[in-house]
Amino acid sequence: MKATPAPIARIENRILLIRGHKVLLDADLAELYGVPTKALVQAVKRNLERFPEDFMLQLSDAEFTALRSQSVTSKPGRGGRRYAPYAFTEQGVAMLSSVLSSPQAIAVNIEIMRAFVRIRELMLNHKELAQRLDHLDDRIGKKLATHYQAIAGIIDAIRELMAPQEPAKKRRIGFVTDDDKK
Repeated sequence: MKATPAPIARIENRILLIRGHKVLLDADLAELYGVPTKALVQAVKRNLERFPEDFMLQLSDAEFTALRSQSVTSKPGRGGRRYAPYAFTEQGVAMLSSVLSSPQAIAVNIEIMRAFVRIRELMLNHKELAQRLDHLDDRIGKKLATHYQAIAGIIDAIRELMAPQEPAKKRRIGFVTDDDKK
């Protein structure tokens, strides 16, 4: 019987950003591989030398609590997890394929690698788009600044035209006396 790999979109939705790393949690991986979480963790613990810090990390209590409140998992003492989950980076997931070698684990691992690659490509495309937007924003900003100056000049000129003019002093016709000079 051939194992059916999980769709990439289903995997991508489970990839989290923790401590600056894109990771998958042990429970999500166990579900995708079709094994109990306990079995996955035991297999990893039997092969700890294959999982250095940049391949796998265990969530802190604060991270676990925050994750629990976001995903509404069961609370401690009510059948929930008794320990913080492990999170596997892309390299850690690749290493899991050597620890779990069932046909389903191999098929799912291939799809997980594809999901990580797709996310990396999407991030690269977003970075390029952000750079283009910044460049366009700079160009538009410079043009708008000159337009704003021109518009401000026009508004000032209109205000000057609208301002009431002081009546011009009338020159008196005739002889100028000393009283007129004051």
